[in-house]
Amino acid sequence: MSVELKIPVIGESVTEVTLSSWLKKNGDYVNEGEAVCEIESDKASMELPAPSAGVLKIMAEAGSELKIGAKIGELDTAAAKPAAGAAPKAEALAAKASERAAPVSTKEVNFPSPTAKKILDEKGIEASAVIGSGKDGRITKDDAVNATAKPANSPAPAEQTKPSAPVVPGARATRPEKMTRLRKTIATKLVEAKNTTAMLTTFNEVDMYELMNLRKKYKDAFTKKHGVGLGFMSLFTKAVTVALKDWPAVNAQMNGDEIIYHDYADIGIAVSTPKGLVVPVVRNAESMSLAQIEKEILSLATKARDGKITIEEMQGGTFSITNGGVFGSMLSTPILNLPQSAILGMHNIIERPVAINGQVVIRPMMYLALSYDHRIIDGRESVSFLKQVKELLEDPSRLLLDV
Repeated sequence: MSVELKIPVIGESVTEVTLSSWLKKNGDYVNEGEAVCEIESDKASMELPAPSAGVLKIMAEAGSELKIGAKIGELDTAAAKPAAGAAPKAEALAAKASERAAPVSTKEVNFPSPTAKKILDEKGIEASAVIGSGKDGRITKDDAVNATAKPANSPAPAEQTKPSAPVVPGARATRPEKMTRLRKTIATKLVEAKNTTAMLTTFNEVDMYELMNLRKKYKDAFTKKHGVGLGFMSLFTKAVTVALKDWPAVNAQMNGDEIIYHDYADIGIAVSTPKGLVVPVVRNAESMSLAQIEKEILSLATKARDGKITIEEMQGGTFSITNGGVFGSMLSTPILNLPQSAILGMHNIIERPVAINGQVVIRPMMYLALSYDHRIIDGRESVSFLKQVKELLEDPSRLLLDV
């Protein structure tokens, strides 16, 4: 008996996906629930589990553009499961050795699936130290589970100690690489935001001294009580939700010739993933505590980086926050996340001399950037909103006491 493998329904608006890679080889025996391939929509990537145990027959090539419901393979459920510890046949060993000896693209060698990457990160093992059993050396979940860290002074395998090819001085090599579906969508959305909105950016700076002292004083107690760290993102999110109540236009969206105002704050938090930038949404952030916001951000960010985020979890935001400071950005002009009308950009914290009460002192300073759609938001509203966010962060007791 054979069970068909088909592209599942991923979301209401998704009609086509890319079969980005097979995690198992043709003829492999897979267990029920084991990931067999990775598919990518214009929002995120996900692993496709086997609906039944059986021998895999691959019927679609990696890189194929496929419609929802398309058949990509079959599972022979009547095939017997190989005995545990059974020695592979000589020809299988030869084929495996040939596969490992054959040249493959740098992109795929030692490249873990999202689930495998998470497991390796938790173990503290570099992907380069693991030999993948998937197609073209892809590291599967099982590879990651079975991987162990090498002793500090253990000799490297012979095949890894071979000298690399000499670099030719002045070489001008190029490497074409097809854009992923997610990268194409990101590009389209960014161009649309630039071309269809009257986007403008206003700037301010915030003295992080009081906020950093507050975090330093309570972070251990906060972690002990809530089981999650106290980061800057939850404090910024809370400050934003307070300011949005006073400046509702910043939380509004255009819909034809109407402006839609929201009495809630669904805050999109930009997360960088191996596939590209995604923006999962913290819903009703205005009614959440700092601990609840931290837990939700951690959950969504983990899902996003592991390729487990759903389309529903990235739709419907009313305002976004992006933190280029984690990569060292000092100042930038973030692009709107349509159909939202505003986005706040955080940046790195730099100690700089500033004048306070007539005295020059060294303070940890951060530049803030608010990009907004001038069709909806006037200068008075944008500047006042950003100024209020600054004041709340510089006097965080107001934030906690709601005054």
